[in-house]
Amino acid sequence: MHSPPHTLCAPRPRPFQNLLLLLWTLLHCGLGGSAQGPGEWTPWGSWSRCSSSCGRGVSVRSRRCIRFPGEEPCWGDSHEYRLCQLPDCPPGAVPFRDLQCALYNGRPVLGAQKTYRWVPFYGAPNQCDLNCLAEGHAFYHSFGRVLDGTTCSPGAQELCVAGRCLSAGCDGLLGSDAREDRCGRCGGANDSCLLVQRVFRDAGAFAGYWNVTLIPAGARHIRVAHRSRNYLALMASDGRYVFNGDWVLNRPGTYEAVGTHMVYTRDASPEETLLAAGPTSHDLLLQVLLQEPNPGIEFEFWLPREHYGPFQAQVQALGWSLRQPQPREVVPPQAPSAIPARTPTLAPGLVPLTAPPPTDPCPPCPDTRGRAHRLLHYCGSDFVFQARVLGRHRQDQETRYEVRVQLVYKNRSPLRAREYVWAPGHCPCPLLSPHREYLLAVRRLVSPDGTQDRLLLPHAGYARPWSPAEDSRARLAARRCPL
Repeated sequence: MHSPPHTLCAPRPRPFQNLLLLLWTLLHCGLGGSAQGPGEWTPWGSWSRCSSSCGRGVSVRSRRCIRFPGEEPCWGDSHEYRLCQLPDCPPGAVPFRDLQCALYNGRPVLGAQKTYRWVPFYGAPNQCDLNCLAEGHAFYHSFGRVLDGTTCSPGAQELCVAGRCLSAGCDGLLGSDAREDRCGRCGGANDSCLLVQRVFRDAGAFAGYWNVTLIPAGARHIRVAHRSRNYLALMASDGRYVFNGDWVLNRPGTYEAVGTHMVYTRDASPEETLLAAGPTSHDLLLQVLLQEPNPGIEFEFWLPREHYGPFQAQVQALGWSLRQPQPREVVPPQAPSAIPARTPTLAPGLVPLTAPPPTDPCPPCPDTRGRAHRLLHYCGSDFVFQARVLGRHRQDQETRYEVRVQLVYKNRSPLRAREYVWAPGHCPCPLLSPHREYLLAVRRLVSPDGTQDRLLLPHAGYARPWSPAEDSRARLAARRCPL
C-alpha cells in the first residue's frame, strides 16, 4: 500500500526538520503566501550629542526596520529628534545660521569666478533652506538645507530638522503633538485634577473688601472675570496684597506672585479679568472691592484631586458661606441699591480712572440651554471649533471677534489658526468675553458678488464656555447629526 502524497504546505513531522524550510512554510503556506503586515523595528539606539555647543539644539536617535519577504515596511519613523538645552551662549556669539552662511565666503558659486560675503536672508519661502544674501548686492542664493538644530527664524522657538520647521511637544520631542493637559500632565486627559468653577453672587451690604474665594496652592489655569465698577483684589498668604489692596488701585499689567504670572486687565467697558497659568506655590485670597452692587464674579481654576478635599474643608472652616467682610471695612449697613461709594486712591503716578458715560444696557439674551438647541446649531453649522477670544471690536451694526482656533470638531473647508468671527448687532447674543475659551458653531457667509467671505455666529447661536463636560456634549451631538 502506498502512502498518500504530501505537499510542502503539509510537511510530515520530523524531529530535525530544517529550520529554514519551516520558516519558508510558515511564511508562504501557513500564512497564505501574501503580504503579512508591517515588519518590526529594532530597539531605539542611544541619543546623539547635542547639535549645538550652547543654547538650544537637537539630539537624534534611530532604529532599523526588520522585514521578511512579503512584509510591508514598518509603521512609524526611523529617526526621532528631541530638544536639548545647554547653557546660554555668551554675549556676542555668532548665531548658528550666520556661521553656516559664512562657510561660503570667498568661494565661487554658480560657476562664476567672482566671490561674495554671505549673511542670512530670511525672506525666502522655505525657512529651513540655507538662504544667504550676498552683502552689498540685491540677490540671495540657497545652499541647500540648514543643519539640524538651526532656529527657523530669529527669536523663534521652532527648530529645523531634516528640512522641516518643527516645534517641541511637552515630551521634548520635535514634531510631537504632546501637550500638557489642564492638570499639567504631558499627554494627560484632565483626569488627575478637578475644575472648580463658580459664580460669586453676594450683593454686599456696604462698600469695602469682600472675600470671594481661596485659590489654593497647586491651582492652574486661573480665570476670574466680571463686568462692573467694582475692583478685584488679590492677597498673598502673608497678608500682603498683590494688587488693589488697602484702597489703592494699581495699573493693569502682569504681576509676579506665588510662582506664576498674574495678568490683570481692566478696561472702560467696564470689564475686569485675572488670568494665570499656574501652578501656584502658595495660597491666594481673591477679594472684591465693592463700590456698587455685585452683578456676579465668575471664577474658575483646576486643582489636583488630592488638593480638593483640603480646599473644601479650609473654605468651610473659614465660614465663607456667610461672606463676612474684613473688620476694618465695617460701616453702618445700607441697602444694596444705595452702597456708599468710597473712592479708592491711586498709586503714585497712576492716571485717575474715569467712569465711562452711562449707556443703555443690552437686553438679556434668550435662554439657549438644552440638548435640542445644541443639536440644531451643531448639525446645521458649517464649522464647530474650540477657540480662545483674543479681541472684540464693534463696527457699524456688527461685532467682530478675533479668535485663535484650538480644536476643530467639524469643518467644511480649512480653518486658519486665527480667524475673525462676526456677530450681528452691538449687543450680540451670546456676548463673548476676551481671553476666554468657547465652543462655537458658526456658518460660512459668502456675499453674492464674492467679495466677502465670513464666519457668522448667529443671534442666540451656540457659543458655550469650553469645559470638559461641554466637550463631551459636543462630541455626542456630532454622532447624532443626520448624514
